Amino acid sequence: QLQLVESGGGVVQPGGSLRLSCVASGFSLDSYAIGWFRQAPGKEREAVLCSSNSGGTTTYADSVTGRFTISRDNAKNTVYLQMNSLKYEDTAIYSCAALKWRLCVPTLRQNYVRSWGQGTQVTVSS
Repeated sequence: QLQLVESGGGVVQPGGSLRLSCVASGFSLDSYAIGWFRQAPGKEREAVLCSSNSGGTTTYADSVTGRFTISRDNAKNTVYLQMNSLKYEDTAIYSCAALKWRLCVPTLRQNYVRSWGQGTQVTVSS
């Protein structure tokens, strides 16, 4: 059974940083692309970044370009989301997801997801 567990969320001031972790169990991370999604209050869930099984990355949310990076450590079965220069509008529930394929896709739709994590809350507040 594929399982993903996120951690690292919390409350941070504007301009601060957080690193989220997504630990996989029940499968080998190097077999799947992993995406990070987020859902802000009152908004639809959106794709943020994706890491292919070999480490290539794709950015979907223009607002995070230059501030967020995705990386993975296949030996630890873990994918990370490093978030810097956080803004109020980054407040959301962040979820990682294993895609159905090894590679990221140009447009990441939710029905491309094979398994979801439970999500972790990130709140940017002064």
